[in-house]
Amino acid sequence: MSDLSRVSVVLPSLDPDEKLTAVIDGLLTYGFTDIILINDGSKPENLHYFEDAARHPEVHLLHHEINRGKGAALKTAFTWFLKNRPDAAGVVTVDGDNQHHPEDTRACAAHMLDTGRITLGVRDFSLPEVPARSRSGNRITSWVFKIFVGMTISDTQTGLRAIPRDDLELLNTVAGDRFEYETNMLLAMKDNGIPFDEVKIRTVYIEENKSSHFRPVRDSWRIYKLVLAHFFRYTFSSLVSSAVEEALFLLLTWQLGGVLSDLLLTAVPVTVSRLLSSLLNFFINQKLVFRSRESTSTSMFRYFLLVIPMLLLQIGLSHGLYLLLRIGEAQVFLRGLIYAIVMICLFVFSFIAQQRWVFAKHNTKNEVSK
Repeated sequence: MSDLSRVSVVLPSLDPDEKLTAVIDGLLTYGFTDIILINDGSKPENLHYFEDAARHPEVHLLHHEINRGKGAALKTAFTWFLKNRPDAAGVVTVDGDNQHHPEDTRACAAHMLDTGRITLGVRDFSLPEVPARSRSGNRITSWVFKIFVGMTISDTQTGLRAIPRDDLELLNTVAGDRFEYETNMLLAMKDNGIPFDEVKIRTVYIEENKSSHFRPVRDSWRIYKLVLAHFFRYTFSSLVSSAVEEALFLLLTWQLGGVLSDLLLTAVPVTVSRLLSSLLNFFINQKLVFRSRESTSTSMFRYFLLVIPMLLLQIGLSHGLYLLLRIGEAQVFLRGLIYAIVMICLFVFSFIAQQRWVFAKHNTKNEVSK
């Protein structure tokens, strides 16, 4: 059996009620001996719950004078842990609304101790008792993570996470003070090639999660803008590269107009402008979009290995559909519509291929263990 004395429980709380007492009692019953409780600027009428909790010798209470957000509360606890628990193996974060069963908390902590990997406690959103907004929200977020981040995560918003000490030192430097911090942690795991496992946990919703401090519009925007940041930067990179290619083509055509034959006047500007804009696109994507640390030569080889087939696909698919659907040159609108659809599909495919192959970290295994 794993030694839970080597794991500190991190428990952020804002305006708690009696459920906080139940959470702490459950953790102590299941063998945890160190609980770092953070009061994130709660109202005066709720402070007695923290005072009651602090009577347990296993509970160390930290305070924020004003509400700073869940992310800030977690980082306050992580910083205190790293400084004051030098012999501990790691932490496990739980929510204070009693939605994490202490047995599941123990299972995640034990898995982290056994494997040395970050362990996410994931819920089953297919169960009928899961509120509709939670089910649909998680499915959408998981899909967005898979397509636009390249991470397969069953429960992107889980607050039950066991984190080894070495990984915690890095994740404690991640930006974000509110709910977006937990998303930033996942993105940092992806960017740094940190492996993680998933452990199935109970799916508990008390009063359809009414006690949650999650603000659907504001906090969802904070999360999605982070997840889609790579795609937005990728789109900007593509627009810049296209503009540069067009400008170079016009410049070369003008400069070489009296020097080259008609055949070369078409081929040379197209080839040179496409090559230079592709190199620009490669370096922008490498440094700013995907922030890859992989070998430039290896990534560039993969990049051009992708670009050439993509160009052929662009031509083949669009013209092939024209022939298949019998769309003549006079049907300008339909031809333009088909071409736009093909380009959008190839654009998204190219983003995924560059993210997962061209600029991906290939020296760290990052599969999810179920």
